[in-house]
Amino acid sequence: MPTGLQGEDPVWTAVFAPLDALGRADAVAQRLADAIGSGLLWEGVKLPSEAELGKLFGVATVTAREALETLRQAGVVETRRGRGGGSFVIAPEDPARGGFERLTAMSVVDIRDLALHYRVISAAAAERAASFISEDESVELTRLVAEIPSDAHGVRVEYSLRIDIAAASRSPRLAREQTQLLTEFLPLLWAYYGDATSVQQVMERHRRAVAAITTHDADRARDEVNEYVADLVHGILALRAKLRRREAHDD
Repeated sequence: MPTGLQGEDPVWTAVFAPLDALGRADAVAQRLADAIGSGLLWEGVKLPSEAELGKLFGVATVTAREALETLRQAGVVETRRGRGGGSFVIAPEDPARGGFERLTAMSVVDIRDLALHYRVISAAAAERAASFISEDESVELTRLVAEIPSDAHGVRVEYSLRIDIAAASRSPRLAREQTQLLTEFLPLLWAYYGDATSVQQVMERHRRAVAAITTHDADRARDEVNEYVADLVHGILALRAKLRRREAHDD
């Protein structure tokens, strides 16, 4: 696949995981639309063919075709003909802006509730991963947090990290739950990173959690993730308050 996404990429694997629900075209379209809107599939990424898409999602080819048509009508996918053609993503210009809008639209209660779910699942996955992670998985997690990313890449690191840790937990249910939660939580992460948050500070928290997981310290892995998400939510709520004050001042 072009533009850096490939079948072994954890983001690609999670986005194109088989659907749990009945194979409806709207379910396929929603999965892809969520991935595009949250910046996981960015401008110019070539999507799998209709037949490949059907196999990946576990749906009929005609269902995949209907989903792509829905996305074309929505203006988030375009089809190019001829050699090198196919279906390509037309991504939002600024995922962070969409994150700001989502953040200000949500109530504090809803944010706390979503974050609680995210914290519980993420911490449970980290705790189990510390017991079951393989040497190869440990190397990959360490590589993932080795470099300080740009703001935008920081969101993808969060996504890839959670997916890889959930996979290492050896719990299919945890992995599915983590993937679903990430889709809901990513707009808030885009807002958080888009507000010039210190990526370096966040990455240091990720490194501590990964160190605990790769040294098989389950208790510390759980605690590191719990503390990280608690601090993350505090920052997100502080950002929401600032944005709401700015809106009130502009009015």
